[in-house]
Amino acid sequence: MQEHYDFKEIENKWQEEWDNQNTYQVQNFSDRPKYYCLEMFPYPSGKLHMGHVRNYSIGDVVARFKTMQGFDVLHPMGWDAFGLPAENAAIKNGIAPATWTWDNIDHMKSQLKQLGLSYDWDREVATCHPGYYKWGQWLFLQLYKKGLCYKKHARVNWCPDCATVLANEQVVEGSCERCSAVVEQKQLDQWFFRITEYAQRLLDDLKQLKGWPDKVKIMQENWIGRSQGSELIFQVDGSNESIPVFTTRPDTVYGVSYMVLAAEHPLVAKLSAGTPQEAAVSEFVNRVSKLTELARTSNEKEGIFIGAYCINPFNGEKVPILAANYVLYHYGTGAVMGVPAHDERDFEFARKYDLPIKVVIYPTKDQELRAEEMTAAYTEDGFMANSGPFNGIPNRQGIKKVIQYAEETGIGTGVVNFRLRDWLISRQRYWGTPIPIVYCEKCGAVPVPDEQLPVLLPTDVAFKPTGESPLKGRPDFVHTTCPQCGGAAQRETDTMDTFVDSSWYYLRYTSARDNDQAWDKNKADRWMNVDQYIGGVEHAILHLLYSRFFTKVFYDLGLINAQEPFENLLTQGMVLKDGAKMSKSKGNVVSPEEIIARYGADTARMFILFAAPPERDLEWSDRGVEGSHRFLNRVWRLIYSLKDDVAGAPAIPAGTNYVGVHKEMRRLTHYAIKKVTEDISGRFNFNTAISTIMELVNGLYTYRDKVAEVERDAAVLAEAIDTTIILLAPFAPHITEELWAATGHQGSVHKQPWPTFDPAALVEDEVEIAVQINGKVRERLNIPANMKPADMQQYLLEMELVKALIGNKQIVKVIPVPGKLLNIVVK
Repeated sequence: MQEHYDFKEIENKWQEEWDNQNTYQVQNFSDRPKYYCLEMFPYPSGKLHMGHVRNYSIGDVVARFKTMQGFDVLHPMGWDAFGLPAENAAIKNGIAPATWTWDNIDHMKSQLKQLGLSYDWDREVATCHPGYYKWGQWLFLQLYKKGLCYKKHARVNWCPDCATVLANEQVVEGSCERCSAVVEQKQLDQWFFRITEYAQRLLDDLKQLKGWPDKVKIMQENWIGRSQGSELIFQVDGSNESIPVFTTRPDTVYGVSYMVLAAEHPLVAKLSAGTPQEAAVSEFVNRVSKLTELARTSNEKEGIFIGAYCINPFNGEKVPILAANYVLYHYGTGAVMGVPAHDERDFEFARKYDLPIKVVIYPTKDQELRAEEMTAAYTEDGFMANSGPFNGIPNRQGIKKVIQYAEETGIGTGVVNFRLRDWLISRQRYWGTPIPIVYCEKCGAVPVPDEQLPVLLPTDVAFKPTGESPLKGRPDFVHTTCPQCGGAAQRETDTMDTFVDSSWYYLRYTSARDNDQAWDKNKADRWMNVDQYIGGVEHAILHLLYSRFFTKVFYDLGLINAQEPFENLLTQGMVLKDGAKMSKSKGNVVSPEEIIARYGADTARMFILFAAPPERDLEWSDRGVEGSHRFLNRVWRLIYSLKDDVAGAPAIPAGTNYVGVHKEMRRLTHYAIKKVTEDISGRFNFNTAISTIMELVNGLYTYRDKVAEVERDAAVLAEAIDTTIILLAPFAPHITEELWAATGHQGSVHKQPWPTFDPAALVEDEVEIAVQINGKVRERLNIPANMKPADMQQYLLEMELVKALIGNKQIVKVIPVPGKLLNIVVK
């Protein structure tokens, strides 16, 4: 061990040692309890950023800590490697997506190893590898066979210049990110997963997720959007057609003054045909249908009368039917009953188009509302009015009574509706998992047999200026034979949404090299569910919801025993600089490589874990990084100066009683064990855990400097030094390995058992009390610990030093605070 802390030499040395010794490889089965620690895997963009460093450092502390507590810890890493950026790079740089992706994986893997992360690299996966996406295709077919996968016509984002479908992330402010053309909406055949079949279970089981942040569960609950109401049938006047309408407010049905249909609702064209409004309606529909969903729901509300009426089944009144931009065909029934007196949106729309407003809820039985006097909709509870036989009924009771009446008369039924839509997984892109379906003129859509998987994605492709997927221009991919009849067939050229790949990767880690199955059920049941999942809150809805859906499907298929994928969830905050999220466009990016080169990986980890609690945003600070580096140097110098004193020192014999400075050193040691253990395991308060280790180091310096060498107790000192190294090990893995070896220990510090505190060592003989005179601290004195307030007061007031502080002044009041202070009020 050299006097100078050479972090480069130390970190290179131990990273090589860990690789050679397979230090972090974990077996699937043993007598030890299991713990599955997982951070969300990254997209291989080519470079780590500080958000990655924070995410993975948090996970690494948990994994190392649990290993030292005696768990078999599964801590894997992989790559969410399909997706749009690779195609953009291919277009921009003329490099094949596969080449670009694998080069980035190699570089980012070396960066992760630089950080000293305890991954079992034998379990590494990449979603673009055929050995992974083969099983993604197999899982697609399981959903297909179970009736949870289907194809239908759906609206998509269409770029007329590129002649291709765009994913939502390819649309920037309504324009194509490739060519800036205005994006239109188009109907295409698309593949869906029937996630709505699991809507109620996904909602109900949120209650089981005790280890998830409430805000994430609320976000999922709102996304699923369960609403209970009724579906009422409005007959089209003079026609056999009818319009089903879902509403959560059937108590307002007597106040319907118009009906609104989505622009693309089939009845719009059908009912307007041959009317004077036909041409205007057609123009409106064409214009609105080209708008994105966001534009339709956020722009000013527009509508047009389609020349037809429907009949309110409750009062027989004829109301006009309009088409509008804000109603979406794939939500609910694509129809909304307009009740402007009791809905803000309807009120605004009715005022704009001079539609009738009918009040049917009064605040009280005697407080009548008049439509002509209303400046806003009345949306509070009250009593039904102008509602036939329901007049005078509290409206909440009226909801049930109206539904009951509708069911008895056959004009409606009570239903539960969900905001959640089926998961559209089709992508008209190249760099993704091929959908394992072929189309035969004789047999129709035919699933690819298991023995023919994987359907390989060609990697030697060229992107053309048309923007069309290269797969369509590859006859060797498209043309195949039908698995059923052996005739000519064509492959599906859509690929899967990359969320499909990331919705089951945590299961593949349990059997990462299994060529015969997606995972071994015994291994999956040993590890699942994930004990601690760590990642950004931006994935709170889609990724986490899709993973929950997949897990429930796999449970129903008998593939696993877990019904939820992630037991506990930590959503870490962002890394900011100058108050803003780090980004290239803002010019405030800090490179992890630069920090590691200048200060070392341990310093980078220490700062990112010390600067803020993990769930909060972290403000980058160059001074903070330097402070973390200075602390590691202090630890190094301290142990360098004491290494010969503690090497081979005996353990403290059981029952040994210490006094004075030796007892205080032991108290600091065992307090640190207790506090750091609680901070890591209970709350993930890594910042306060590190602060406690800093206090222990300060105590060691005090012990070293104030106790003569001949008077030091080697056992007490060795216990404190060993504890310091072990407690610091999850945070700064490289320096602690070196210090552990330097102090005469064999084996890796990361394989040592986590220490437990001795309650007896925490008992203090004396405590320091601040003596205040009129609120100002005048002296600090040591007194026996655990004195009662009255005894503490008497003890201090009888001390000559305290009497001198009071002098000839009159004592007005004495306020004792046990273990902390005595405040004496005098005049």
